[in-house]
Amino acid sequence: MRKIEICLSPDLIHRYSLENKIVVVVDIFRATSTMVTALGNGVNSILPVEDLETCRALKQKGYTIAGERNGLPAEGFELGNSPLSYLNGAFQGHQIAMTTTNGTLAIEKSKKGASEVLIGAFLNLQTTTDFILEHKEDVVILCAGWKGKFNLEDSLYAGALASKLSEHFDRDCDAVIGMSDLYLQHRNNLRPFLNQASHAKRLQNHHIEADIDFCLELDVFDVLGRLKNDLLVRF
Repeated sequence: MRKIEICLSPDLIHRYSLENKIVVVVDIFRATSTMVTALGNGVNSILPVEDLETCRALKQKGYTIAGERNGLPAEGFELGNSPLSYLNGAFQGHQIAMTTTNGTLAIEKSKKGASEVLIGAFLNLQTTTDFILEHKEDVVILCAGWKGKFNLEDSLYAGALASKLSEHFDRDCDAVIGMSDLYLQHRNNLRPFLNQASHAKRLQNHHIEADIDFCLELDVFDVLGRLKNDLLVRF
């Protein structure tokens, strides 16, 4: 039987072997939710970038640039990190270069040796599940967290995905056991439970509760975000 593991922080990813595995990177509030929304609304591709200056310079190469730090739009960027910005095909056909506080760094750390790098969100949970079940590789779910620290929303998503895969994968990873059970306990009241989360409070302080609500919707899109030649594309 295949194995599934959950890495609760990018700072721990060096403890995991990614060789020939499917890696699912998740940053619920908000990078991977925004990426799934963008791809689901016709964006051609997304180039994840670690730092602001590199991303800013890509505007000269025809990219629409999106930048966020500490929950706020970065100065000099056309977009921040809100999934709502991409609705109704607002950037259909665009190539986006994106840098965020946590998510794009986690994607960069996920690349080494992985057979597939996917971006995970509640917004396309079932599509991601179906893709994994069609393949034979082991899975590592990488939570972007907050500046290297554990966070609740990414870990709950990891538990949600792991619980949907539980019949087909060994649960011999303590994080899988713990996060799956935590998700199952709170799956019917995710928003009230996650109102306690530190990053949810951070975003609430910026008056973007609508982003939080949207990021917690289930299976809005049937697209899969896959990393191909350093670009995230829809599948």
